[in-house]
Amino acid sequence: MKQWEKTLISPGCTIEEAIATLDRVAVRIVMIVDGHRQLLGTLTDGDVRRALLKQCPLNTPVHQIMCTTPRTAERDWGTDRILSVMEKYSLLQLPVLDEQRRVIGLQTLHDLLNKPRLDNPVFLMAGGFGTRLRPLTQHCPKPLLKVGEKPILEIILERFISAGFHRFFISTHYMPEMIREHFGDGSQWGVEIRYVHEEQPLGTGGALGLLPQDEIDMPLFLMNGDLLTTLNFLNLLDFHEGNGAVATMCVREYEYTVPYGVVESEGHRIRSMVEKPVHKFFINAGIYLLSPELVKSVRPGTHIDMPTLLEQQIAQQHHVNMFPVHEYWLDIGRMEDFQRAQQEFSSL
Repeated sequence: MKQWEKTLISPGCTIEEAIATLDRVAVRIVMIVDGHRQLLGTLTDGDVRRALLKQCPLNTPVHQIMCTTPRTAERDWGTDRILSVMEKYSLLQLPVLDEQRRVIGLQTLHDLLNKPRLDNPVFLMAGGFGTRLRPLTQHCPKPLLKVGEKPILEIILERFISAGFHRFFISTHYMPEMIREHFGDGSQWGVEIRYVHEEQPLGTGGALGLLPQDEIDMPLFLMNGDLLTTLNFLNLLDFHEGNGAVATMCVREYEYTVPYGVVESEGHRIRSMVEKPVHKFFINAGIYLLSPELVKSVRPGTHIDMPTLLEQQIAQQHHVNMFPVHEYWLDIGRMEDFQRAQQEFSSL
């Protein structure tokens, strides 16, 4: 059982039972839920003390003294947003709810400020030519183009570091010396950075064959080095580990509006007409979590892109899951994307 699940109690529990739970779980809060785990209220040790000062009997049901309008977080909130709410309202804990207001977690200030150290390797792809961003990439690799005051790849690196990751590999091809010079061995960030170099472009999947595969013993993050996102990497890791797959691909919902009225027919008869219909698709977001077995299946020198590699796994009846990205996401592939990134960076 996850630690936060031990904080769940029913509205009929007494103050005395709530105190016992508070002492046992040591997170200074219990969450009162119904039979479907929908949140009804919260009770902190402060609430209990106030009830005792009012001389409420210990057999009083907690629903009589609980806070019925607690602050809560949503499933896709990142660490920065959670910390901001905690600071604004002087909170030590924040229940996490899904869309049906069911409790799915509990964030505590102590845990957020004492970040875990995660050993999962992170593989950042930084070998592309960035041809659609020329002339900016004529003398600078795309991952080193600055958004605000920092290169794109440095922003990605620091987001992983803030989540607790410290083992990094960077794949290079175009102007590799500039990337190596900027990031070095990672010591200035307190992490380890190692490099693999593609003499010839191998594709996002083929570069996996250059990794020291005997060292890949945990699920590996693979991410394109030209993305800006506030994706919660820990949520992605939890999802991947909890859903048994050789790979998890992050996807983004994409809408396309047909600029004309669409006519549906049967033979020469019109059956219906839809004016400028909107079609929705999931597109590849360029972020993956890969099992060690999948990483090790790629032989050195193999040229293959990630979509093809995953299609092969699906054809072999292996499970490949998708993880929708609802957070901010921007692929900086074109000049207009780069300009948009400059405008939106301050709000990230």
